[in-house]
This record gives sequence, C-alpha cells and structure tokens, in this order.
Amino acid sequence: MLAEIRQSGITAINCTVSDRDLDGTLRNLGALQALGENYPDTFAVVRRYSDIARAKRARQIGLIPGFQYTAFFEENPDRIAMFRNLGVRIMQITYNNRSVFGDGCLEPGNAGLSTAGIAAVRKMNEIGVAVDLSHSGYRTTAEAIATSSKPVLISHAGCAAIYAHPRNKPDEILKSLADRGGYFGVYLMPYLVSSPTIPTRQHVLDHLLHAINVCGADHVGIGSDNSIEPIALTPAQKAMMDEDIARRKKLGIGAPGEDRYPYVPDLNGPDHMRTIAAELARSGQPASVIEKVLGANFQRVLGEIWGTA
Repeated sequence: MLAEIRQSGITAINCTVSDRDLDGTLRNLGALQALGENYPDTFAVVRRYSDIARAKRARQIGLIPGFQYTAFFEENPDRIAMFRNLGVRIMQITYNNRSVFGDGCLEPGNAGLSTAGIAAVRKMNEIGVAVDLSHSGYRTTAEAIATSSKPVLISHAGCAAIYAHPRNKPDEILKSLADRGGYFGVYLMPYLVSSPTIPTRQHVLDHLLHAINVCGADHVGIGSDNSIEPIALTPAQKAMMDEDIARRKKLGIGAPGEDRYPYVPDLNGPDHMRTIAAELARSGQPASVIEKVLGANFQRVLGEIWGTA
C-alpha cells in the first residue's frame, strides 16, 4: 500500500476522520496522527497551509484531517473550536440527513440552514475552518454560501445538470459557489450516472467539463471520496461493502443508487489522477487548467480560508 501511495504523484489528501460519535472520531484522529509518526518518510499531517508545500518538497503525502458527520457538534458546538485546535480544518455541517445545523441532501423538507447552522458557519469563518457543503441539501447549501464570509467547499459531489441525483449540485449552486471564490470537487462515485450503469472515466470527464464551463477553471477539481490504493473486489471485500450498503440503508443515510460499489472501475488505482489529466488533455484542456483541476484550485482556496502561514 505504501508503494502504491508513493507512486501516485499525489501531494495531499483530505482524510475523513469523523465517526458517528466523539470517541470514534478521537480514535480515528489519533490513528491519522500515528500514520505521520510511524511512517514519516511517507506521511505528514497537515495543520496549516504551508504544510502542504512542505510535504511536497519532502516527497510525503500531506494528510488533511476532515469531518463529514456532525452529531458530536450538535451535542456541543464548542467542539468545533476544540477540533480545529487538534488540526481538523475542513468540516461539513450536515451529512445526508437532517442535523441541528441544517437539512442534508436526502431530507425531503429541504428546510435550509438553521439558526445554529448560521452560528456554526460564522464560527468556522472566524477561526479558519473550511465549511464543506458536499452532503447538504439545496437550501442549506445556498444559504451557507450566502452566509459565509469566506469561500466554501463542495469538496466531493457531481453536477445535477449531467445527472439529477440528491448528491449532485445544480448549476445555480455551482455558479454561486464560484462567484464567492469557492471550490467544487467532482467525486469518483456511482452517482455520476443512473443505476444500474457502472460509472466510467468518461462520466467523470462529463461532470468535470460541465463544472469548468459553469464555475470557471479556477474553481473545479477532484474530490475522489475514495482512497489512493485500488479497491480489490475479493469475496471478502464484496461482503464488507454489501454489509455497509445495508447498514447505511437501515440508518436512512444511504443515497439512491447505492446498489453499486463506491468507485469508478477504470479510475481504480494510484495512477487515477494521471489518467484524469490525460483525459482532460485529450478533451482539449490546456496544461494550466489541468494543473488547477489536479489540485492547485483546492490548495488556493484552503489558503484563502486558513491563511497562508
């Protein structure tokens, strides 16, 4: 696995460390910190903007801790600042369902950002935490973009204009995000196309090119929502994934189309960013745009949110 990670060419990744409770989240964050300590030639934990460039110079992978779940914040919003001080600088305000802060993308009520959500966004702005709206519902996303005094992230999603799915964002959201300096990452997930079709690199390219057309080349990138190393569909791996799909459905957080395994088979491996770069080049995108999509846009927006120290 370490060899595959080293050959990937990837400089830094946003690693989800949040669990559905506080204890699990602390365990995951501790495990991420341990990677940096146990494998210092390969990993470095990113706590500030300058750590990204430092990791690249040292030929390490920068590990950027991030949150997708909000339950332990709903119990105590002061934990936003606590985890920021522990190095978590990217946080979602909702997952797929309803939180204290707003409605997720699977909530039919589409109630938008709550009073507590407005306070959370403002707190994140104040202390330098990136607000991530990837799983938020339409109104929550639109209102959080409008509320935030800093650019926000939709770190991993797709374009609803290409395929209408609750996890994908409509053009007016993409345009609003870009107008305020934000960042949109296209994921490498099944929800790029309707079930039962298995997604391919062409589906990823369709979403990328549409997002570039709507947002402009300075606001689009890749948010794979997956790991660097490839998924091997062994019987054991299939059984584990099937169990997770059933668990998510039971919890009410499984999205439509979660009847396919969560990856793009022909972008399954450590060279997937190089493959995406080649596809963008074949589509006529210049090298300057490809560099932005591969990570420069994500790095730029983190600097604007966190500061460039």
